[in-house]
Amino acid sequence: MVVHGLEGSIDSHYAAAMMNSLQMSGYSAVFMHFRGFSGEPNRFDRAYHSGDTADISAVAAHVVEVTGKSLQAMVGYSLGANAMLKWLGEAGSDATPRSAVAVSIPFRLELAAKRLQQDGSRIYQSYLLRKMRAAYQRKFDKRPSPLDIDVADLKDFFQFDDQVTAPLHGFDGVDDYYRRSSCRQYLGGIRKRTLIIHSSDDPFMYPYAAPEPEELSEHVTLDRETERQRVRV
Repeated sequence: MVVHGLEGSIDSHYAAAMMNSLQMSGYSAVFMHFRGFSGEPNRFDRAYHSGDTADISAVAAHVVEVTGKSLQAMVGYSLGANAMLKWLGEAGSDATPRSAVAVSIPFRLELAAKRLQQDGSRIYQSYLLRKMRAAYQRKFDKRPSPLDIDVADLKDFFQFDDQVTAPLHGFDGVDDYYRRSSCRQYLGGIRKRTLIIHSSDDPFMYPYAAPEPEELSEHVTLDRETERQRVRV
């Protein structure tokens, strides 16, 4: 089961490549779209967010129920990886998959939002915010929004998450959303074999956003990579 990142879908380059690789390797691969990204409109005001573990849990359980097979592994990217790791930490031994791989994880959402305001990372922020604003406008094009907000005025992730993501999903502002949804605090609770692949020069985060070895459970391997070295923790 593969879970996409922020504003992604099965058409994202990394998703299509992973699905093809899994199928070529003999796996029955399933792709999970977060709400509103499968081409099917989301019927509720809420959308999806970085700590949205309930939908991942429900889809994983549904896959097992429908196929009658165990879920061998999950692969999550970026936002999807954060939500997946948070869920694995919350569920512990009760988590559905036998193993997991997480790629390019924000770890601490407030640091990721801050990093995206700096240097060349602002290009990524601008690109993603355009997609997020457009998704919000499409969602409420034919029905009233519960929020009195013009998303065109929101210039960074802090503003968007404080005025859109947080109120739509029951959080008390951006700080509450980031604090409760960041996966780093849940890594010690993971009880399924998990590989975390993290690039120390990822433009979405600071190097120190990654967890220290003592924060990881014995079931988690953190693979840090830079252009010059690779370190497994």
